Amino acid sequence: MNQHIADEPYYLPIAADDPQAGGGWEYFTPTRSTASVWTSTIQHGGPPAGLLTRALRRAAGAGSGPNQATSEVAFSRITTDILGPVGFGTNRVRASVIRPGRQISLLEAQLQTKQEDGDYRTAATARAWQLHGESSSAIAHPPQPPMTPGPAELEIVRGVTPQTTAGVDWGTIGFIGSTETAWVDGRNGTTGAVWIRPLVPLVAGEETDALDSLAIVADVANGVGTTLDPRQWTWMNTDTTIHLLRRPVGSWIAIDSDLAIGPEGFGATLGDLYDEQGYVARTAQTVLISPPMFGRG
Repeated sequence: MNQHIADEPYYLPIAADDPQAGGGWEYFTPTRSTASVWTSTIQHGGPPAGLLTRALRRAAGAGSGPNQATSEVAFSRITTDILGPVGFGTNRVRASVIRPGRQISLLEAQLQTKQEDGDYRTAATARAWQLHGESSSAIAHPPQPPMTPGPAELEIVRGVTPQTTAGVDWGTIGFIGSTETAWVDGRNGTTGAVWIRPLVPLVAGEETDALDSLAIVADVANGVGTTLDPRQWTWMNTDTTIHLLRRPVGSWIAIDSDLAIGPEGFGATLGDLYDEQGYVARTAQTVLISPPMFGRG
């Protein structure tokens, strides 16, 4: 396995290189900190999901008027669909509100990658529901108590390496090497739960928003919820859906997940997400199950 330690921000902002593309696009150069654990030629699903969430959040904040900062934007559901390999050529993203409303809004974002011929191809999309309800704090009812112990009470390591619980040792490959983790007994499946947070910014020169950070690490649920041997199987997710009860607080997220596998070459990773204050979200991923398809980078 490539044990490269990733210390660069996930994305470097650059000037637009396609003046005919129309407005709204932001352009980025992805760094090696985004690299997949399956192959070093594509990005892991986490950083693109974070970049799409950042675009959704900014579009939502722009549509909410000058009094709402983008750091206050909350979504009730975010779904990211991976349409193809997210490569290391120039990436560009944009987002818009496609269903505006006073109480219910739907937003959509696109991530495109530049191809060798100079054209851009859509590699991933995301949609988010933004609901503006009244306060329900008096009847709030999370489905699980907080995940304990918290990361401050546990041994923290670089990358994703189970310590005393079952799971896959991903080491410090690419994106995984840009995170730090701490393991705790889980409640779902046979593997432990993992506290995880990114160690590098999503975008160079910016502080990563807690919602973007959650989207970055939520993709990891598919990697920590199984004891499959990656030398014998691959289990790549084609999407990630996050149903949120509230906005996350802080950068630490606990993922407690389980990969369920059917008999026809696909399955689903189902998981619960927590921050240090308690339960935040439930996540689900569609998973393609197959023999190894890439050489390990």
